[in-house]
Amino acid sequence: MKVLQILPELNSGGVERGTLEVAAHLVREGYDALVVSNGGRQVEALVHSGARHIAMPVHKKRLGTLLQVRPLRRLFETERPDIVHIRSRVPGWVAWLALRKMSSTERPRLVSTVHGFYSVNAYSAIMTRGERVIAVSECIRDYVRAHFPRTPESAVRVIPRGVEPGRYPRGFEPDAGWLVDWQREQANLKGKITLLLPGRITRLKGHEDFFGLIAGLKAGGLPAHGLVVGDTHPKKRAYLDELRASVSARGLDEDISFLGHRSDLREIMAVSDLVLSLSQQPESFGRTVVEALSLGRRFVGYDHGGVGEQLRVIFPAGCVRLGDVEGLLETTRRVLLERPEPGPIPAAYTLEAMCRATEAVYRDLLATPRAA
Repeated sequence: MKVLQILPELNSGGVERGTLEVAAHLVREGYDALVVSNGGRQVEALVHSGARHIAMPVHKKRLGTLLQVRPLRRLFETERPDIVHIRSRVPGWVAWLALRKMSSTERPRLVSTVHGFYSVNAYSAIMTRGERVIAVSECIRDYVRAHFPRTPESAVRVIPRGVEPGRYPRGFEPDAGWLVDWQREQANLKGKITLLLPGRITRLKGHEDFFGLIAGLKAGGLPAHGLVVGDTHPKKRAYLDELRASVSARGLDEDISFLGHRSDLREIMAVSDLVLSLSQQPESFGRTVVEALSLGRRFVGYDHGGVGEQLRVIFPAGCVRLGDVEGLLETTRRVLLERPEPGPIPAAYTLEAMCRATEAVYRDLLATPRAA
């Protein structure tokens, strides 16, 4: 079996990570794994896993990207993949148009993954045109049902994103060298209660609620310090400046640290007292939740989307009604002081289950006759 996955770029994010994980799994199982993208810092990791990367400019939301339809069709004809797996809308359209003019006997089978709560329009509908449509959570499946009703129920498969328990074991402690460096770099955390908000720097991730929470905890006598970890896209630099100004206006310059992109998020979670998700819009899944809980760290988040879906199963004590800033403060104080223990991670939320289930979708589709 040869599987070709296509996405815009290979930088940071859940789409990129899932693509790499499935590619590595396919290679371990003896299959051929190809990924088409515009490139990025994760290409090296992909190639190291044994998969191949093919660079094509399929990432820009402009009509000129459609000029890649013909080259991509030639690639399909040359590589002859059994499965084409689309993971994003722009490359999804390019791939679908490339496939459309291929003969039915030569055309690869099409799988799509709905990774997010896409805008409801014809542009987004491409992500539901796969012969099999993978939803990354129950709430995404429900969203597809409600807003893309032409999607056959029989085509949809729910496959949650997964954590690797061996990499995120309960009670994990970073190695001594990392701890020495961390304590030297973050000397201001000594004697503080550390709260971590991971995620890209965008306007919808709830940073202002996080700053208000830190201020509220401090006013109540808890020595809280907030860590903001996440990439800032070049187009979001102005927003990062806004956030820094907001921190200063609240008098929290000594209580909030912006750490930028970090490759050691697991270690940072392990030394934090609490991890949070305060996204103002529902997350499709939010893998950081299950990773933190797998480590045994406590988690507080708004009860909507994939974050609420996971918390209700594993750590209901951390659920907060969306936008309830007073409830957020009360819940956080209670979790910090009472220290309830997270439940076990369901098997369905493991990386092995995610990869096996995705492979099963491919094999099931290949065993199913094409629609007339």
